[in-house]
Amino acid sequence: MPLEVRGLWFRYGDRDPWLFEQLDFRVGNGERVGLVAPSGAGKSTLVRILAGHLKPVRGRVLLDGKPLPRRGPSPVQLIYQHPEEAINPRWRMKQVLAEARVSGGETTRAMGIEPAWLERFPRELSGGELQRFCVIRSLVPETRFLLADEISVMLDVITQAQIWDLITREAERRGLGLVVVTHNAALARRVCDRICLLTIANSGYTL
Repeated sequence: MPLEVRGLWFRYGDRDPWLFEQLDFRVGNGERVGLVAPSGAGKSTLVRILAGHLKPVRGRVLLDGKPLPRRGPSPVQLIYQHPEEAINPRWRMKQVLAEARVSGGETTRAMGIEPAWLERFPRELSGGELQRFCVIRSLVPETRFLLADEISVMLDVITQAQIWDLITREAERRGLGLVVVTHNAALARRVCDRICLLTIANSGYTL
């Protein structure tokens, strides 16, 4: 069964124009979907709605035909473009991983995480180093869908390769659904099974 949004209407304020009007979008189990659109089209807003971080004005977000669960680890994990948004700045990185029930080992080595980083605070790491932790902590056992919001746009080529290699390998091994939000059409073609373009229609965007 898919992760989907049905009949989505969304705007940020009562006087703002509609960003989405009657939008339907779905991702099947194990499917990799690229979401491509210009800046300001609402790509990040859409994945935050899919993850349950934003509430639609109208419409429903469904997983297996039911609303997203409100308790326990979410089966829908959002990886932010800016990793500092998702990490407690007062925790050492080993605490960040422990909260997600992740320990050091093969996964952290595959992501290029050095043991010394585990003792550091977020402010002591670069954006690329932090993003590696965010990817790993999103891969909890309950995860069924990963929403990757421009996660590699600010990273060097080596880090990008490591991150996408781990994500695609885990998605294939576990049958995870994947939404790749990106401006990079070449990346979307390489990683995804299909690509959706957000295009302007009336006052809002549609797929």
